[in-house]
Amino acid sequence: MHREKKMLGWREWVSLPELGVPAIKAKVDTGARSSALHAYFVEPYHEDGVLMVKFGLHPEQDSTDTEILCTARVKDERMVTDSGGRSEHRYVIETMISLGDESWQAEMTLTNRDTMGFRMLLGRTAMAKRYIVDPHASYLEGKKIK
Repeated sequence: MHREKKMLGWREWVSLPELGVPAIKAKVDTGARSSALHAYFVEPYHEDGVLMVKFGLHPEQDSTDTEILCTARVKDERMVTDSGGRSEHRYVIETMISLGDESWQAEMTLTNRDTMGFRMLLGRTAMAKRYIVDPHASYLEGKKIK
């Protein structure tokens, strides 16, 4: 059955409920294959033989006032090339993304995005078969999630 795709703007509010993140502004980036989440520190550790990461997140742009400490199972480790052509080793986690009235599991790489305009990048793999993007619009799925 064919499902009509929803429209997203170039930036949207999302939540990451499994990580305890009620709201984070994400740049919707069809040029990026993978999604990326800001982590100002990442500490790998093992729990019952499973590779895990503990990481710190500042969910608000241009602010370090709010800090959320997260833990997640490591799904993978990859070399990721950023938009500036620099390669970086990153841990990959899988977590629930909630956007408007939709929720789904998606992979996310962890990297320090302090110098970037957005604390989260929603890449095309996470949006595949769900959305199309209007580059002239913002927040089509609603304002900040309460």
